Amino acid sequence: MTIQVGDKLPDATLTVATAEGPKPVSAAEFFGGKRVALFAVPGAFTPTCSAKHVPSFKDNAGLLKAKGVDEIACLSVNDAFVMKAWGEDQKVGQDITMIADGSGVFTRALGLTMDASKFGMGERSQRYAMIVDDGVVEQLHVEAPGEFKVSSGDYLLTQL
Repeated sequence: MTIQVGDKLPDATLTVATAEGPKPVSAAEFFGGKRVALFAVPGAFTPTCSAKHVPSFKDNAGLLKAKGVDEIACLSVNDAFVMKAWGEDQKVGQDITMIADGSGVFTRALGLTMDASKFGMGERSQRYAMIVDDGVVEQLHVEAPGEFKVSSGDYLLTQL
């Protein structure tokens, strides 16, 4: 079952890519007590994710924060080292926290997996964006396969 607006996020362990190395953090800890714009991508360094998705949030970081977002986070079913390198490549700086869901546990618990085996990628996250307020889903925008519309930073900004 896919997570819905009003649901509390499942408490799985995620890994945040930091300058000091990978840092495990529970979803409850990461999302607790703040309003987070979370967007998920099928894969780091992939074309749409790198050319459009991350830039749409980086370019709108200040505007999203002005609308009450405390933190912007990007999640992918990749390891923390890849997420750190991708964040550096995308020059996200302090604007976006890069989160690894290395084994896809959190993504499966959300019910938002997709099979990318035909691309040689295995089980990955669907492309989506959500607003999470103190661990509870306030908004959820899941893309149709192959689309990039409702999960962009631009679109999310219009929904706040």
